Amino acid sequence: MPPTTDTDLAFASIEEISRLFRKRKLSPVELTKLILTRIDQLNPKLNAYITVTADLALAQAKKAEAELFAPRGRRGYRDRGPLHGIPISFKDNIYTAGIRTTAGSKILKDFTPKEDAAVVAQLKNAGAVLLGKTNMHEFAYGVTSNNPHYGPVHNPWDLSRIPGGSSGGSAAAVAAGLCYGSIGTDTGGSIRIPAALCGVVGFKPHYRRVSTQGIVPLSTSLDHVGPLARTVVDVALLLRAITHGYLDRSAHKTPYPFGFRGVNEIRIKPHRVIHVGLPDYFWNPVDDEVRKILMNALSGPKRKTVYVHEYRAPAVDGWTAPSTNIALAEATAFHESSGWFPSRSGEYGEDVRTRLEMGKEIRATDYISALATRTHAWIALFSHRSNFGGILDAIVTPTTPFAATKIGVEEISVNGETEKVRSALLRLNRPANFAELPAISVPCGFTTSGLPVGLQIIGYGWQEKSLLQFASAFERTHPQLRRPSIP
Repeated sequence: MPPTTDTDLAFASIEEISRLFRKRKLSPVELTKLILTRIDQLNPKLNAYITVTADLALAQAKKAEAELFAPRGRRGYRDRGPLHGIPISFKDNIYTAGIRTTAGSKILKDFTPKEDAAVVAQLKNAGAVLLGKTNMHEFAYGVTSNNPHYGPVHNPWDLSRIPGGSSGGSAAAVAAGLCYGSIGTDTGGSIRIPAALCGVVGFKPHYRRVSTQGIVPLSTSLDHVGPLARTVVDVALLLRAITHGYLDRSAHKTPYPFGFRGVNEIRIKPHRVIHVGLPDYFWNPVDDEVRKILMNALSGPKRKTVYVHEYRAPAVDGWTAPSTNIALAEATAFHESSGWFPSRSGEYGEDVRTRLEMGKEIRATDYISALATRTHAWIALFSHRSNFGGILDAIVTPTTPFAATKIGVEEISVNGETEKVRSALLRLNRPANFAELPAISVPCGFTTSGLPVGLQIIGYGWQEKSLLQFASAFERTHPQLRRPSIP
């Protein structure tokens, strides 16, 4: 059913909006004005954006409209693809030429890059409209987006709760209908965690699938860049645009860098039964209600073609220390080399400053050992694939072990076990970064208090197409029909 109201338009998919543009039933300028009005109304409550680029967005929308609405086949007509004229946002650690890029920090509050990050250039080439830069955890070094310099980001489903992080502003903006997609970063779950807690789709591609050029780093060995959107197809469209080689397709044997040409290939139905693995590491401890929602989704009457295999993955328990050592050492090295730490220690938030101090204590031998452990990590994660006849399609886990916590809460008890909120949220997401594997979080349902729950699907290396197909098949049986009501 086509969107009929302004609210329907704000929550429509990229795919739907793109169709309306080409039928000339909606203009990019009209749509951009609508979303900018929503940002004016709702951003003071959500604090999802640090910087709103209204003038630039309108100028880009006018250009997109002129190109798309020119007579077909005549001079001036140009169709840049499904993202042409689509309003999106970027996390504020991604360089945007002429637009300040704070990385959520006081230190970079006046920093204005001279050049765009690679992903920004790619999306500009695809015709996307830049609405602004989204709020985040300071220097991407946390999972709550409780920012001491720009204020906390609020979850659209409950303004008293965190949206997750560090890409919290991106997820909140997508969930609240303040953009149609956003580009975030993920070092230990920073795309998937906020996607799950805000009820949207978040995708972390394989390591180095998307360029990190022009992005303020956290940990160069673990940093990933990826999209957030409201549907799996929308995420796929954004991912295709930012994949390496999009601007220079001649550099690839195929003009479609990770193997799909359009949305129909993502939507195809599985041609056989799907076998998914449930490694024990990811399911204990997990909140009982979250576990019940996820298991019902995987084993309900509509999922007769999904076979679930539980197995032990003991090696994953040993990854916490190595991945932490890598992140701590590389983050501190970057901030020292930039001349910010320790000389400007007083300008950091307490939590980030503490972790930078911890990074100074990591020994070189521990760092090198951690990198060596990582080399074959993916094998350990999928070690039991052969037990199922070589047909294990993906690993499924909770994206987070509980729903969004209250802003400011530092510890939580899950089934009688007390854990730091930070470590608990990272625990289920960090392994995919460490093993360099693609992973996606898709909405899976709601708790009795109305908070979203996300299902994480982890795939094989460089197999984004298969992972997106599985996620799309799951999404079809679990359509996200609710919208947050922001008072």
